[in-house]
Amino acid sequence: MHRSEESATDTGWVQRDAAVVWHGFTQMATFDSNSPVIVDHADGHYLVDVDGRRYLDAISSLWVTTLGHNVSELDNAVRAQLDLVAHTTLLGNGNRIVIELSEALAKVVPLDGPHFLYASDGASAVEQALKIAFQFWTNQGIHGRHRYLAFGGAYHGDTVGGISVGAGGFGTDIFDPLRFDVLRAPDFSDSRCFEIATQLIEENRDSLAAVIIEPLVQGAAGMQLCSPTDLARLEAACQANNVLLIADEVAVGFGRTGTLFACEQAGLRPDLLCLGKGITGGYLPMAATVANDRVYKEFLGADLGERTFYHGHSYSGNALAAAVALRHLSLIHEWKVLENVVERGVELGEKLAARVATLPGVRAVRRCGLMTGVELAPPSQGLRWGRKVTAACVTRGVLIRPLGDVIVLMPPLTVTSSEIDTIVATLATAISEVCT
Repeated sequence: MHRSEESATDTGWVQRDAAVVWHGFTQMATFDSNSPVIVDHADGHYLVDVDGRRYLDAISSLWVTTLGHNVSELDNAVRAQLDLVAHTTLLGNGNRIVIELSEALAKVVPLDGPHFLYASDGASAVEQALKIAFQFWTNQGIHGRHRYLAFGGAYHGDTVGGISVGAGGFGTDIFDPLRFDVLRAPDFSDSRCFEIATQLIEENRDSLAAVIIEPLVQGAAGMQLCSPTDLARLEAACQANNVLLIADEVAVGFGRTGTLFACEQAGLRPDLLCLGKGITGGYLPMAATVANDRVYKEFLGADLGERTFYHGHSYSGNALAAAVALRHLSLIHEWKVLENVVERGVELGEKLAARVATLPGVRAVRRCGLMTGVELAPPSQGLRWGRKVTAACVTRGVLIRPLGDVIVLMPPLTVTSSEIDTIVATLATAISEVCT
């Protein structure tokens, strides 16, 4: 018997939650008034709450679940590793399963001579990349290379470094005194974005440690898109001016855009690559900062010497996470998941164009692979259309989460054609109901 069957008549779960849990990006004073879903268990692409109601997980549990929930092959990978060891430190020692995962990733990441530094979340992977980029120059006796170029609309996590290279918003303004200054190109919606970025690189090459970018899609900006040609142009500018390039693929990596990594679509080979979210298929927290051989070699030197990268996390390279990440990577290929992303992505685009894009309350639809943003067009501020459309979808059994007035669709990579139809039909009905 599932716990939901035991507790279906208990209406106090939200109150119990609010009494002890502090939810991220959530105003706890109004938490219980926004009808939060309290999950009990999952069933494939669906989540089931404590009262037995089912919800199609159309945001992949905040963009991390790739193959759905309760994947037996991934369950078994965790169980098998449990019989060996759950965790051992990577600080000065190694673990077999982490080596095997790193070897498998090394064959597919778009870097030359990759080396993997593991963490537990995408923001930490970005923080590692920023520190590595700075020390890369310092280890060569080159000083003054301490600035970063980032883009308007950028989101790189919630660490101090992450919100510094990020473009702000999401309540981060309060931390402005803690943020360090960066050079800022416009966001992807500006047609001169990459022209200006290239000019800034040329003008500031002697002070730049690195450029950081979300390849193809700025997710938290409401799915703003750039072209592979633009990315190639940016990489050429970095190479011509001897500036490191950091590709933040925390959100777009592991198949979301239709290729395993978004960089592949531009032939991009960054110096540093940040991975997270989908790396374990949504099973366990894990992230990685990948450095190419050029960067890595500048950290080699005497034992306990100043060239050492003095950075690491207690759970870096967790064995359970590594085991499920390794099996997940193999399933992406075995199940031809990327082919499904391309096919279902086209289908999603066509159905949105026919049933959603033409609705009066919709300003724009932006999509890359299965990463989709439907921007609403409220006639005045304060209408909270994004929140209301989301609530209307959840009431109808489709779980989504908005970014302001942009409705984000991020279904699992194994989403079916009928589930695409359910998502689009539900969204169209919700928009028609709310945005009138």
